[in-house]
Amino acid sequence: MDPDDFNLVGKLLIAMPDMGDPRFDRSVVYMCAHSEEGAMGLIVNKPQKKLKFVKLLQQLDIDVEGTVRDARVHYGGPVEGMRGFVLHTDDYRTEGGTIDVADHICMTATMDVLHDIARGKGPQTALLALGYAGWGAGQLEGEIVQNSWLTCDVDAGIVFGTDNDAKWAAALATLGISPELLSSTAGHA
Repeated sequence: MDPDDFNLVGKLLIAMPDMGDPRFDRSVVYMCAHSEEGAMGLIVNKPQKKLKFVKLLQQLDIDVEGTVRDARVHYGGPVEGMRGFVLHTDDYRTEGGTIDVADHICMTATMDVLHDIARGKGPQTALLALGYAGWGAGQLEGEIVQNSWLTCDVDAGIVFGTDNDAKWAAALATLGISPELLSSTAGHA
């Protein structure tokens, strides 16, 4: 599978039941970059167990003005687990720090976005992730060929939705697939 044949930027990856890597079990990954050099995405359905957004702002010495929604901080993937990324709607931008990904979804990885959210001036809708999922050249394509991932078009309701437990089944439903019908074994013709 050649990355020039297709581009996964702005798509969702859906982990198959027999993924084999527990870090990606039932994961839904929003793809932020994909080229011949590799790929990068953020898991959007695995909240950090104990870390809340307001607590993170306090740890980073970011002053909160007024009431800030206590958004969940997500596990974005196993690479650089302390590095933060904010997926958000395209109503917000920072100079040189915001990347347009696709379908009105942007990503900002600078502290500016956290300061602006704390001041009530950030994006209307956002998801914060610590860490990311990364693949080297050809690695993701190989995993797709091995039936580790399905891909589907993005649904902002899945990416930004609050019911993280339902996101995996919802992503499968966009393909007309019921989780109960997935087999953990695949055949090759």
